[in-house]
Amino acid sequence: MTMKLFCFGESGNAYKAALALQLSGLDWEPVKVDFFNGETRTPDYRENVNEMGEAPALIDGDTRLTQSGVIQMYITEKSGKFGGQTPEEAREVMRWMFWDNHKLSSQAGMTRFLMNFLPEDKRPAPVIGFMQGRLNAAYKVLNDHLQGRDWIVGNGVTNADLSCCGYLFYPEPFGFTRSDWPEIDRWLSNIERLDGWKHPYDLMPGSPADRA
Repeated sequence: MTMKLFCFGESGNAYKAALALQLSGLDWEPVKVDFFNGETRTPDYRENVNEMGEAPALIDGDTRLTQSGVIQMYITEKSGKFGGQTPEEAREVMRWMFWDNHKLSSQAGMTRFLMNFLPEDKRPAPVIGFMQGRLNAAYKVLNDHLQGRDWIVGNGVTNADLSCCGYLFYPEPFGFTRSDWPEIDRWLSNIERLDGWKHPYDLMPGSPADRA
């Protein structure tokens, strides 16, 4: 049975799940969520897709999952990929996924939204500046960790990589300039070379161009 990932191209969190599915070799298809017209807030979506009113969400037969990290864990259960090769690596993968969700993706996602998807007169400059400072600290942690490493954990791609890269391929400005962080840049290039890799706007339906 084909798994269905409810997602939209602009979502970095959805991209984490979509990219894991894409690289896993599992049978899946994207289902577009019309986030910007309020689909996630509708009673139908909350009842039948995700009670939390968010994307991504994965439906696989009778299994319904939400939160990108949980979906990534499920993909690992189904495919045997991305979870680390040893118990020690598995814990390290989870450590970086938790770090990403708290320190990197949550702040990058909010900052990108404030800078690009709000009307210009509603963009809170002090908040954006504060968030960019916090993001720079996170970029430094990741950049320093990647020195001498091709992947965040172990010798191959894991959910740690697929989580932390979630927002870093997007073209909209949010305070991340890839060339400023050479180790991150090299690591992102490693991900781009993976068989089956696609840019978020090519992998999932929906992009800012659709609303231009």
